[in-house]
Amino acid sequence: MNDSGSHPLDDEARWNRLTEKQRACLDLLIEHKTSKEIARLLDISKHTVDQRLNLARDTLGAQDRNESAFIYRQMKEKYDRVTYDAVEVPATPALVRSEFPDGGSPNLMELHDSSALQGGSSGIRPPFRGLFKRDHNSANRLWIYLAGLAAAVWIVLGGLGVAQALNQLIQN
Repeated sequence: MNDSGSHPLDDEARWNRLTEKQRACLDLLIEHKTSKEIARLLDISKHTVDQRLNLARDTLGAQDRNESAFIYRQMKEKYDRVTYDAVEVPATPALVRSEFPDGGSPNLMELHDSSALQGGSSGIRPPFRGLFKRDHNSANRLWIYLAGLAAAVWIVLGGLGVAQALNQLIQN
């Protein structure tokens, strides 16, 4: 077995010679995955996994897969450090002037809908506001259908009554 700690420059050179694809296979190898499992996870053939691991073994100077995994894990801890971004501390919040007439805090009992302040609706809700929502229960749906049917019948009959009245006026 090679002593990977005795030649730090050689270790770094060997680490840099490993390809990303070899490292992907070695990462799964140190998790004790088989070649078949690695192949499934990386969506490649088992033969390709074995080829990459053999090339990595030669690059690392190991005797077998287990030694490759051991050397790779040591090198990974040493050379594969994650660089973190500096912590951003938010600025200290500044005081903001109050928009209330007296500069004090609002009386929550007197707050109203902001749309009335913006010239929008006066707070009066339309009578059929929730009629067309899709989450009515069965009883409400039945009442809505019956009301719609009654309105349609009333319109048709009313329309017929107007038509009859106009017809009588024309005939006279």
